[in-house]
Amino acid sequence: MKYYPGVTFERKELLDRIGSISQIGGLRRVRLQDGVEKGVEVVEFETGSGLKFDVLLDRGMDISRAVFRGANLAWRSPVGDAHPSRYEEPGLGWLRTFPGGMVTTCGLTYMGAPGRDGDQELGLHGRYSSLPASKICQWEGWEGEDYILRLSGEMREAMLFGDNQVLRRVIESKLGSSTFTLTDTVTNEGCRPAPHMLLYHCNFGYPLLDEKTVLETPHSRIEPRDAEAAEGLEEACRFGKPVPGYREKVYFHNLEHDKNGYVSIFLRNPVLLGGLSLELRYRPDQLPHFTQWKMIGQQEYVLGLEPGNARVLGRAREREAGRLITLEPGEARTYRLEFTLRVLAEAE
Repeated sequence: MKYYPGVTFERKELLDRIGSISQIGGLRRVRLQDGVEKGVEVVEFETGSGLKFDVLLDRGMDISRAVFRGANLAWRSPVGDAHPSRYEEPGLGWLRTFPGGMVTTCGLTYMGAPGRDGDQELGLHGRYSSLPASKICQWEGWEGEDYILRLSGEMREAMLFGDNQVLRRVIESKLGSSTFTLTDTVTNEGCRPAPHMLLYHCNFGYPLLDEKTVLETPHSRIEPRDAEAAEGLEEACRFGKPVPGYREKVYFHNLEHDKNGYVSIFLRNPVLLGGLSLELRYRPDQLPHFTQWKMIGQQEYVLGLEPGNARVLGRAREREAGRLITLEPGEARTYRLEFTLRVLAEAE
């Protein structure tokens, strides 16, 4: 197992040096107690490689704060990790409890722009991030030479006479690793076909995101959402300093997978920690649409990397475009994201 640069131990060598695994890392469950965050339960992951992140049990097991070797990775909104009881659905009310964070999940029956779909008025990005986890299992222990950190639970979006979808999530890493995985299985447990939309709103900020940061995607084409985005298309993957009065730009990347069926998205800062690279890896046959949200305004200096099973134009427009997925009763779909941090100066 590799921990800090140049330090590698076998299992026994490590155990001979410590009184408790908590000297190196592990899982810790805590409860937030202040302001709008009061009552939110959190599981803190610490892998011992310098990677730490918080999983919000009361907010869909999404990932909020994330740090690598003391450097922040995620953009954090002024809202904080607000308790889901404060959720507001109509229109853009979702933004009142949007914490930013490394992963905010959007869905399950709708996501994207607010609007009307048939006789339903749908708010921004759906209800998922307001759903508390149940059947939570927090586990850590040895599997051979690896010390595994694993957290699982389920979130259900349901209503009487309506849809009934459940998402079962597993977040896993291991001691000494700078990689973690997030695996979701969504099942329609209702008795009728149901629309299914899912987006992983991954939000990166300073100091990972800064003037010299570059986004690299294996794209064949980048499509601007609108005229506002088209004006900045040539600089879509570069950032610069915060811009007063900046208006968000949204791009759709058409990605080419590798020979194993995966795509890898890289966000690289050549200055931070001697050169820090974040890789987001997933299968486009699971998540065929990739949205880039570029918002580099003052205090709103954030890059959203957003794999999804549809575009973010709203459910009615996705239905009209033929991109809306419908789950039959009992049907399930699985999605997996892998995040890896690397310091370029230490690359082998």
